[in-house]
This record gives sequence, structure tokens and C-alpha cells, in this order.
Amino acid sequence: MKFNMEFYNKLLQILFILSLFNDLNAFYLPGLAPVSYCELDKETPTCKSEVKLYVNRLDSVQLAIPYEYSHFDFCQVTKEESPVENLGQVVFGERIRSSPYKINFLEYTSCKELCTKKYDLSKREDRDKLTTITNAILRNYQHHFIVDNMPLTFCYPVENDQQYCSNGFPIGCSVDSSGHQRDTCVMFSNYNKPDSYYVFNHLDIMITYHSGLNEAWGVDFQNKGGRITSIKVVPKSIDYSAIDKDVKQEEKCLNNKNPPPLSIPAKPAADQNIEIQYTYSISFTQNDSIKWSSRWDYILESMPHTNIQWFSILNSLVIVLFLTGMVAMILLRTLHKDIARYNQLDAEDDASEETGWKLIHADVFRPPRNAMLLSVFLGSGVQVLAMSFITLFFACLGFLSPANRGALMTCAIVIYAHLGTPAGYVSARLYKSFHGINWRLNVLLTSTLCPGIVFGIFFLLNLILWAKGSSAAVPFTTLIALLFLWFGISLPLTFVGAYFGFKKRIIEDPVRTNQIPRQVPAQSIYTQPIPGVIMGGVLPFGCIFIQLFFILNSIWSNQLYYMFGFLFLVFIILIITCSETTILLCYFHLCAEDYNWWWRSFFTSGFTAFYLFISCVHYFMTKPLTGFVSMILYFGYTFIMVFLFFLLTGTVGFFACFWFVRKIYSNVKID
Repeated sequence: MKFNMEFYNKLLQILFILSLFNDLNAFYLPGLAPVSYCELDKETPTCKSEVKLYVNRLDSVQLAIPYEYSHFDFCQVTKEESPVENLGQVVFGERIRSSPYKINFLEYTSCKELCTKKYDLSKREDRDKLTTITNAILRNYQHHFIVDNMPLTFCYPVENDQQYCSNGFPIGCSVDSSGHQRDTCVMFSNYNKPDSYYVFNHLDIMITYHSGLNEAWGVDFQNKGGRITSIKVVPKSIDYSAIDKDVKQEEKCLNNKNPPPLSIPAKPAADQNIEIQYTYSISFTQNDSIKWSSRWDYILESMPHTNIQWFSILNSLVIVLFLTGMVAMILLRTLHKDIARYNQLDAEDDASEETGWKLIHADVFRPPRNAMLLSVFLGSGVQVLAMSFITLFFACLGFLSPANRGALMTCAIVIYAHLGTPAGYVSARLYKSFHGINWRLNVLLTSTLCPGIVFGIFFLLNLILWAKGSSAAVPFTTLIALLFLWFGISLPLTFVGAYFGFKKRIIEDPVRTNQIPRQVPAQSIYTQPIPGVIMGGVLPFGCIFIQLFFILNSIWSNQLYYMFGFLFLVFIILIITCSETTILLCYFHLCAEDYNWWWRSFFTSGFTAFYLFISCVHYFMTKPLTGFVSMILYFGYTFIMVFLFFLLTGTVGFFACFWFVRKIYSNVKID
């Protein structure tokens, strides 16, 4: 589904009208309210002239270690408040800060000097500062600027005459010792000096705005200004020391002057002095054909491989139709015959010999081994499943759009913390049905085991980021906030859910269980546990592997992910596929007189997480991530994702099989 803010604009209008009946002034979804701009001398309470430019963290596709803007020796701003970041932004490592760039609406600026950095390479401090910048250029670190809640985009042509707009732009580019131009240096013919770095010290910032009468919002600009619809940048490297001093400052960076680039040698002399003057130009273009509600389209439409999403959906639907056909045509039809035959034999001859899945009716509901651990996993799995469903539902409604930074992670964490009650209830109810008596340990493990594994790995990775001085390192106060959500909200709610779960009557089985367990006969290779589990995860993974590629790209390649409609549909298809696959294999195992279905049903669909891990390993091998620390961070976060996915899919498979087994044995007459 294409991300289009037209829907959200209409939604805001409806909510605004409804709010009038409640004596409210207005209602806005966070991150979606438009801002009206006008010229400095025409500023009013309904529009403002200052266009704030914020800087965000710098990251690289080659290293999984982002850094804050202040980590590098760029032009800084002091004593100015930065916007408040939400929980999701902090956890994701976003660090939005004020910048020294000054922009006023419709105020054109040419070659305005920002600051000048001088490096005396005989001093170690200056040498280290310059080395930090050149190393970042070598690893292709990207700037991320924000204007009017939109990313400053760097648009450039790609293959098939298409244009790709990146939501960041590089610090600079480099040329190796053989004269080969790396990265964006290929876009400039005169950036060709061997063994050199080119710092992009000048930015041409181009702002497009929509002007005119906007009746929907009750603002009549009348040529005073408008609303910003796009912000693009063209970075350049300019050696101002090589330009004639008689040239005016506002003309030094003009294209027709063909300014010489600023090249920094890879191995500068120890007594060399290097001066970098940072400048920027601002231009405005009016374009009334682009509405404010669709201003993200030019970014999202340029994302590569967008059309493959439809192939992903068709692929998943084919798998679901195939499985549903098997369940409907084979399993249900066979079951109907089995139940009719068993009941007919019971009516004709009480001494008839039982066969098939009816033969193990006295053992099929025998409590599993490690019942405590299974109930804990299922309780946590229900918590993850409910959190995923609710988060994706809100994302489809647009509340968690890319314009609302950090909202997705914030929503997921807060919802997970408040879903402790169903986790405790399910775990306690199942543990009681397994005839467990140590209820205190059950509640404690449900509230601490799985969250503790995730938080423990996250904390260890955070220590590595702290040691590296990365902006992705979560501050100590945020860790305290996360612990409060865990122990102050999730844990008490888990105890509440467990209380009601243990107060409920035990789940009655449709058949009685013998005291002496029946011996499981020798199984064929197809009905043995390990081959069955391995086969069980193939089809569910086939539904998600294409969406997984886009999700991994959004995490590790700094691409925006916005197709939550596709993702929600694939999520529903995944649940259906896991359920049908587990039921099908469970039936085959029961027919083979193997009654140990509890853990097997959990692992059958949960094994999809193993294929997810293999896919992540393949992604790592094909991407340019380098360095031991990057590898540790990648696989650390991957393990968290795989573990949560294991709980989710395993829980879906278990409850599908749980319902199926109870259903078939309740329809057979058994003495």
C-alpha cells in the first residue's frame, strides 16, 4: 500500500469537526500536523518565518555503529534547546539536535559561511579530528538532516533512468591510489585526484513549497508563503582558498564558476595546515501541483523493488491456498471418515480393536515434560503475538507513519509492557491444566525469563555501544525507564493475570488419561520429531522471506519502511500458515500413534525462526558490514528478533494444535 497522507488529512478534518462539539480547539495526530510558513515581515500567529533545520545521528551501511553529530568536528551550535525525543527514538539511537543553519522562509541565501575549521597537523588533537572525518568518509557515513519533520533528501539517478532519493547524504567521497572514484565522487568529473578525500563542505539546499488558498485548514496565504513539500540537497566540495579573494562571498560557490574541489591527501605531511570552510545556499521553488498531504510520495516512490511487494503477497496467498486446500480436501475429509468409522465400530462391537489416532486417546492429554517451561514460553508468546497484532493494526491506520519518528518502537514497547495480564493468565491456566503446583515460580518465570533474556542481550550490546561512544547507546535514564516499564507495569500485570488464571477451574480434557503411559511405536523417518519439525517451518517462512528483506533493509541499510498494509496482511497469512501446517503434521503424528504433541506443536511452527536466522546470516554475507564489533551487534540484535519470532510462531502453532486435538477427541465416543 502506498503511503499517502491524503487519508490522514481527511481524518484530521473529521476529528477537528467532532472536537468542536466538545469545546476543543483542535485535534492533531503527532507528527502529522502541517506547519504554515510565511515571509519574515509577514509573520502571524498562524504562520512562522523561521524554518528550523535539525541534525540527526550519522550512520553507515558498512558499520553498525552510528555516531552523534557532535562526535565529528563539524560546525556546532551552543545553548539552543533540542526537540524532545520519544522512547522509540532513543532506543533506535536517533539523536536530533539543533543546527547552526539559519533558514527563513523565502529568504534566498548564496554561499553563506557557516564556520571555518583549521587543522594544524603538527598537533595531535587536530590530526585526530581530521582522521575521524576521513575515516567516516572511507566508511561512507551519512548525514541525516530534518526540516519541517521531513528528511533532507539527496536525489541522484540510478539504473534504468530512474531517480533514487536517499533520506541522507554522505560526508564526502574518496579516490583510491589507482585513481578509482568511490561512492558519490563518480558524479563529479573533477574529483579525481588519486589517494585523496573530498569533504562536502558546501550544501545547496532546495526547498519546494505549496502556496495559495487552503480551505481545508482555513489559511489563506495570498502569496505570503505556503507549506513545505520537499527538501533536497546537493552536496559539494569547494576549496575556497583556491578562489580569488576578490570574488564576492555569495558568488564563490556558484556552478558557473566551476569552483575547485577541496582535496585532503590520505597521507598529509606532518607540518601541513588544512582549512575547511563550511558554507550553504538556500533556494525556494513554488510548486502548487504537489499537495502537502502527498509530500512524502517522491521519497517513497523512489524506493527500489517496490513492485516486488505484490509478488510477496501473491506468493504468500498461493501457499495459504495450497495449505487450506490440503486441510480441507484431505485432513477434514479423512477426519470425518475416521470419526464416523470409530463411532460406527463402537455401536456395532464394543470389543472392536482401536486403530489410528483413537488408539492413543488415553495418553494424548498426558502432561508434557518440562510443563513449567512450556507454559512460560506460551505466556510470553501470547504477549508478543498480541503486541505485534496491535502495533501493526495502528501502523496500518497511519498512527505509526514515517512522519511520526520513533512511534513504532514506542508503541511496541509500551503495548508489550501493558500486556502482562494475558501473559500471566495463559501461563497460569495452562500450568494448572498440566497439574503444576509451584505457581509462584510459574508467575516469576513468566514475568522475568523471556523479557530477561531480551533485556540481558540488549544491555550487553549497549555496553559495547557505550564503549564505542556511539549515539545508539541508550542513556542510563532510559534504561531506568525500561526497567520501570518491566518491573513497575509488566510484572504486576503478570501477577494479576496469573491470579485470575489460577482461580479459574482446570481445563477439562474430553477423554481420561491412563496412569501408565503407552509405549510409542517405532516411527518412520517422516513422522520422527526432528524431520517433522524441520519440514514444519518451511512453508511459514516462505510467506515472509520477501518482506523480511525489506525489514532488514530498513534496519541495516537506512531505508524507510512504510508498507505496513502489506506487512499486516503477511502477518495474518503467517498466522494462518503456521496454524494449518502444525495441524496437518500433528494429525500425521497422531495417526502414527505418537501422542507427544505438546512440545512438537510448539517447535513445528517455531522452527520458522531457524530459517529466519539463516536468512539473516545470508543477508549479513551479502551486505558490506565490516568489523568484529559490527558483527557482534548485528547477530546480537538478530538473536533478539529471532527469539521473539520463535515465541510468536511457536505459540500460534501450539494453540492451533491444542484446539484441533481437543476438537477431534471430543467428537469420538470413548468409554
